[in-house]
Amino acid sequence: RYISVTGVQTCALPIWAAVTALKADADRMGAEAALASWLAQGRPLAAFGHPLYPDGDVRAAALLEGVDLRDWGELAAAGERLTGEPPNVDFALAALGYRYGWPEEAPFLIFATARTVGWLAHALEQALEGELIRPRARYGGKRGAG
Repeated sequence: RYISVTGVQTCALPIWAAVTALKADADRMGAEAALASWLAQGRPLAAFGHPLYPDGDVRAAALLEGVDLRDWGELAAAGERLTGEPPNVDFALAALGYRYGWPEEAPFLIFATARTVGWLAHALEQALEGELIRPRARYGGKRGAG
């Protein structure tokens, strides 16, 4: 019960707002210059790469397949060139939201809904199997820091 509350809180970070701000900078100064500026300032590029998907975020690929990204495509290509990482689901949701005029909170709501459905599926699977599902990810931060 505590995991689900904490998990939703991690989704509430302003990731999609940062991606949209990056896009605004790219519109103003060009994609390469905006990305280089963010990297020079030490700002994270949350829109590219994902530690659980080293070969590319399959969720992003599925969401963006066949979608005309218009000028988001330039940002995606420039980001991949500079970081060596393809766009992730955060980029995809921000781009789709911008492209189709979704309300500002829509990317978060879609992500949180999908995350919740996944947790429910895992809970049902664990109940049916009678054993815990072991995650692929491992905590990489400091232990005991609090």
